[in-house]
Amino acid sequence: MGNVFAIMKPIIHGVLKAIGMTSQMVEIEPGTIMHFWVPTETIHYHNPNNKLSNKPKPAVVFVHGFVSNGILTWLFQVLSLRTSGADFNIYVPDLLFFGDSFTDRPERSTSFQADCLAKGMMKLGVEKFSLVGFSYGGIVGFKLAQLYPHMVESMVMSSTVIELTESISNASLKNIGFTNWPDFLLPKTVSGVKVLLSIGSHKLPWLPEFFFRDFLEVMFANRKEKTELLDALVVSDNDAIITPNYSQRIYLLCGDDDKIFNMAVSDNMKQKLGENTTIEYIKKAGHLVQLERPCSYNHYLKKFLSYS
Repeated sequence: MGNVFAIMKPIIHGVLKAIGMTSQMVEIEPGTIMHFWVPTETIHYHNPNNKLSNKPKPAVVFVHGFVSNGILTWLFQVLSLRTSGADFNIYVPDLLFFGDSFTDRPERSTSFQADCLAKGMMKLGVEKFSLVGFSYGGIVGFKLAQLYPHMVESMVMSSTVIELTESISNASLKNIGFTNWPDFLLPKTVSGVKVLLSIGSHKLPWLPEFFFRDFLEVMFANRKEKTELLDALVVSDNDAIITPNYSQRIYLLCGDDDKIFNMAVSDNMKQKLGENTTIEYIKKAGHLVQLERPCSYNHYLKKFLSYS
């Protein structure tokens, strides 16, 4: 029997194509390529010979977390928005060193990830969008909104922080029983994968042993580069943003049992972000809230995006 994730990949890609999504490789600059899933109907918007093109729908960009790629992180949300008649164009990138995205440059900061993502969206002809970020992708999203405020119209942020400061990092690692992020987020054994998914969940459902083995085989490529990303992720408390100033409406949509960034962390973030920010907790959901409670998550997501 082959790897279940390798078997599912062409099936998922077939489903995405059936709902009008197309895989695109975008050259950000020589040596730096980002992969995106984009709406098929948008490919011809900027063709000057296509006189039938209509104005694009509002764009929504989904930015994934550290363990998986874009489409596996957001599959339930993409399917829901693309099949429910929701009036949005959906874009799902793979950040650098995830999925099919890569760079030969040495930069590993969230600023570099955000800069490449913004440039990729511009090359796709999208100059304004709402951003939905999860965990590591949320931190990249906050940085993108800081660097390119004219591009980001609103944000939905889940299981994340504005910046991973030393104090937040140390407290979170202590809560989950680890001393560093690579040991937790880049497991090398099947038992390590089980711990990772268990901590990420409110209640991990029973899964066959081959699921964890296959997950380990396909989800942790580029270990060296990803370790460098994690090393660059933590910022000193002295260098952190004291009073973040975002002009966008921000919606924090979190699980009430997030063991990594708990409710105290999210409440404190909401207070720092100010009056443009609202927060909602989904019950019986952990860090992987959009995967554990997709129906509830999608309900709140659509509601916010519709009013953005």
